[in-house]
Amino acid sequence: MEKKTKGQRSWFWKWFLNNQVVSSLLIVLLILLIINAFTKVSYLFTPVWEFLSVVGLPMILSGILFYLMNPLVDYLEKKGVKRIFGILGLFVLVVGLIVWGVVVIVPKIQEQTLSFVDNFPSYVAAVDKTVNDVFSDPMFSQVQEQFSASGERIMNWLTEIIQNVSRSTFQNIGNFFGAVASVTVAVVTMPVILFYLLKDGRKLGPFAVQVLPTKMRKPTLKVLGEMNDQVSSYIRGQLTVAFAVAIMFMVGFSIIKLDYAITLGIVAGFMNLIPFLGSFLAMIPVVFLGIVGGPALLIKIAIVFTIEQTIEGRVISPLVLGNQLKVHPVTILIILLTAGQLFGLTGVVLGVPAYAAIKVVLENIFNWYKERSKLYEEEQPEPPVVTEVVEIEVIEPSDEEE
Repeated sequence: MEKKTKGQRSWFWKWFLNNQVVSSLLIVLLILLIINAFTKVSYLFTPVWEFLSVVGLPMILSGILFYLMNPLVDYLEKKGVKRIFGILGLFVLVVGLIVWGVVVIVPKIQEQTLSFVDNFPSYVAAVDKTVNDVFSDPMFSQVQEQFSASGERIMNWLTEIIQNVSRSTFQNIGNFFGAVASVTVAVVTMPVILFYLLKDGRKLGPFAVQVLPTKMRKPTLKVLGEMNDQVSSYIRGQLTVAFAVAIMFMVGFSIIKLDYAITLGIVAGFMNLIPFLGSFLAMIPVVFLGIVGGPALLIKIAIVFTIEQTIEGRVISPLVLGNQLKVHPVTILIILLTAGQLFGLTGVVLGVPAYAAIKVVLENIFNWYKERSKLYEEEQPEPPVVTEVVEIEVIEPSDEEE
């Protein structure tokens, strides 16, 4: 009877309690049950989401500026400057740059934007005439009907969008004032948050892990450090590359005498924050103006774009970004499409660094699982079978014995 009980226990232990696949499925099932339970009481978290919607924007802006300014503060501290004095000096520098931008750059952008809006109908007429002249050629006679139908659909689509925007303008006045209030709160609170991040940012990790058990503190700090390295290198790299792209486009467009060179260069810099697609999206209004200006201007724009892409891809990006993120380009495109569909422009800009942080967490969890489960250990080769050879000495009889 005792042997039977022992056998039953061994079978249950082997197939259920000590089975890694079953244990993993049970964990997934528990996680899904917890998520389902949270969805049933989601109304309890409404105050939390409202709080995050208020503090989210200043926290994100403070984090971005923190990653930009913290290396400079650390450098000044190593040179003997007290950390608080270095922070205050950088604050004064940033405020000076903002004032310079408001006085010099913003009026120029405003002037060029208003000029573009005033001239937009004539630009549309010029582009329409150019396109019609091109497709009136007999060589394109077979696609004229399809092109006309596509153009009509595009115009109907644009008209519908304008009507929807006009219809919803008064409905969104409340949302507009809410957005203005959020931006105001962000502008007021962001410098305070940034100051304390720069001053005490190194203490946040050790302070946060104090609530964890002692054995979990060191690995958690390791994961937080890796996440910080990934996100900081990406943010600093992308902003540096975007700034360089804006300067190159402004210089290039000014050389070829393109209208609105400063505004288009700044737009290209901001759009470059979107990996891979940003520069091409920024070239849409540039190509539009090139069609208005004629074939010679289009060729000059193509030359400027080619030179910019070559310098960015061969010199600036490898030096600034390197291969620190270790994310495949196809994966980045999938992230951009998915995050853009779910979260809009915010998802497009923040999707890649968020993926990098989540990837660090999942990699560490998987490494811990491999170490604990022993399922991924390499099989040791079996030792070779050694056959012992026994030598038998044959003694021949001597003549006397014979």
